[in-house]
Amino acid sequence: MPRKKRAGQDQQPDHNDNKASGQEGSENQSPPQPRPFWSGVIAFGLVSLPVSLFPANRSAASSLKMVDRDGTPVSRRYFCEKEGKALTSDEIVRGYEIDQDHFIVVSDHELDALSPDKTREIDLRRFVPLDEINPVFFDRGYFLAPDTDATKAYRLLAKSMEDEQRAGIATFVMRGKEYIIAILAEKGILRAETLRFHDEIRSPRDVGLGQLQKPDSQLVGEWKKAIRSNSDQTLDRSLLVDRQTRRTLELARKKLKAGKDVVNVPEDTPAAEEEESNVIDLMQVLKERLQGKAPPASSNKAEANSEQLDSLSRDELYRLATEKDIPRRSKMNKQELISALGSR
Repeated sequence: MPRKKRAGQDQQPDHNDNKASGQEGSENQSPPQPRPFWSGVIAFGLVSLPVSLFPANRSAASSLKMVDRDGTPVSRRYFCEKEGKALTSDEIVRGYEIDQDHFIVVSDHELDALSPDKTREIDLRRFVPLDEINPVFFDRGYFLAPDTDATKAYRLLAKSMEDEQRAGIATFVMRGKEYIIAILAEKGILRAETLRFHDEIRSPRDVGLGQLQKPDSQLVGEWKKAIRSNSDQTLDRSLLVDRQTRRTLELARKKLKAGKDVVNVPEDTPAAEEEESNVIDLMQVLKERLQGKAPPASSNKAEANSEQLDSLSRDELYRLATEKDIPRRSKMNKQELISALGSR
């Protein structure tokens, strides 16, 4: 057994946070244009539909970062308990745990050899009824936007799937990993949901929900009346608000205004814009694509790319660096990989 080095999962990606500010952003400043997360084609029979993949969600509006009492940011490091020292990135390898304190070491090159072949194709294999897909399998959502010269085929596919109430089941490769996705159509827009694998889903019996006794029919009728009396025709979007984040931002703004607990804030730090000014207008991009318009060039292209890279784990960044054949990538930490990829 090779000498053990603590090998765990990569550090979870940090969310981009907005600094608290009492000033509002400029109303005339347009939101940054989103960049596609992945581009390729939907392959269905003899049809090839060029599309781009955009994340359907974005990072939280704020997050609390770890600093010391003087306001200096602190970072996480891997620490070897046996040798009593912090480890650099080139001293860390991944390991598959076979039992407590015993690992099978797996190198990045070995993992690369196991990766599926690179492809820019979404292989649409079959269609299934919508009600056959349990939402518990949904992992992460994306919007599929057509290239400007493929809007007709896009509209035909979306309309046909929506009329037939069918979802497409497809596979595609992104950053060295194969995903299974469900392609759904709603109001002329296609979106993709990456699906969890079957062995990742618990059954009702796994949590103690076996055969339950049939309830009393009279009591069921009373519950139905109560449900109908408190029902709405649509979901009130105002309920989907992160109140805890809003309270945290408001607390930070009050402290900033009062000059309380403010540490290590440079005088030339620009005031952060309001959350609304940072909202990426993804639906506008989809609308322009469906109308055959190319999205305008973004003045924040480099910044958006940096934010996108920062949301990835080191493992994902390394795979992307491998695709771009960046030298010495195996010895780079996460920030070095982001800098190297951002310059390409």
